Amino acid sequence: CKGDLEVDGHHSVEDTGIVMGQAFAQALGDKRGIRRFGDIAMPMDEALIMAAVDISGRGLLCWDADVPAVMVGAFDATLAKEFFIAFAANAGVTLHIRQLAGENTHHVIEGMFKAVARAMRQACEPDPRMGDALPSTKGML
Repeated sequence: CKGDLEVDGHHSVEDTGIVMGQAFAQALGDKRGIRRFGDIAMPMDEALIMAAVDISGRGLLCWDADVPAVMVGAFDATLAKEFFIAFAANAGVTLHIRQLAGENTHHVIEGMFKAVARAMRQACEPDPRMGDALPSTKGML
């Protein structure tokens, strides 16, 4: 990613979320045969993060976390939420991220990214019971 890091990381992080969300949506195609839903409680040392996803076609982030406005190395911790907003909106997923425990900001943010990755992997997996069907009672996602 090339961005205006000399200003701050906001646009670079947000743009990365946008591009990753768009790439994810494109890679999923018509979503036939996937599980659609995924969730996990991810322990990361003293932090515990819950992530749940619905590949619904409706981009929404539901965030319940207390991430302080601090720098973690060269990363502004508040930008984690900005990344996930952009990712969810552009991937077309409903994404819940909840911090259940954690004091170390690095561990909390790392746990979020790992939890979301695991929940997404679960939701994208083929569901052998679905065959080639869309995982929707409405017939569309």
